[in-house]
Amino acid sequence: MKSRKNLLEQLKLLPRFKKSVVCQLGEQLGLKNTTIDVYISRFLKSREIIQLGKGLYVSADFFDKNKGDVSYSFYLANSIRTPSYVSSWAALQYYNLATEAVHSITSVTPKVTRSYETKAGNFGYQSINKELFSDFVLVKGKFDFFIASPAKALFDMLYFKTSQFRGMEEKNIKDLIYELRIDFDEMDREEQKKFYSLIKKYFS
Repeated sequence: MKSRKNLLEQLKLLPRFKKSVVCQLGEQLGLKNTTIDVYISRFLKSREIIQLGKGLYVSADFFDKNKGDVSYSFYLANSIRTPSYVSSWAALQYYNLATEAVHSITSVTPKVTRSYETKAGNFGYQSINKELFSDFVLVKGKFDFFIASPAKALFDMLYFKTSQFRGMEEKNIKDLIYELRIDFDEMDREEQKKFYSLIKKYFS
């Protein structure tokens, strides 16, 4: 049981880890692969680790210590499905441009649309054309994460909400923004220009 405890203590130091990492750490402790599989199963059953996706985990201890940090939630969102970047409501709230309660972190990916309901939160991924998988930045800090620029976050949100702007005229977009109670006027002027540039490019 000492090896089990030692393995868990090492996993508690990691912001997230794959099964391959558990195997590497287990081998260093002299554990066989079959034993490692048993330990992973027991860790999950005892809720000492949380499954984020297929073969991706975080220790409950690390998650509990960092769950209040939005950058950690965004970091996890990036990790669960790659490549992806945080966008739409979650990003707009991050930039203080929306007050809508966010119950799920929505990200954008060139891969197929998918959602994950985990004990660490709900994460949604919306598929977008590769040419529109752009205008996101890397925010560096305790936990690094990719997030859409304010302009692209708003564009993405409207793009998916209106089913890719089908049947919508460009002049009606600003009315929709205010209906959704998004503080567009608080957005940086350069970002506003970028947003209209994205819209113009899409409608051209």
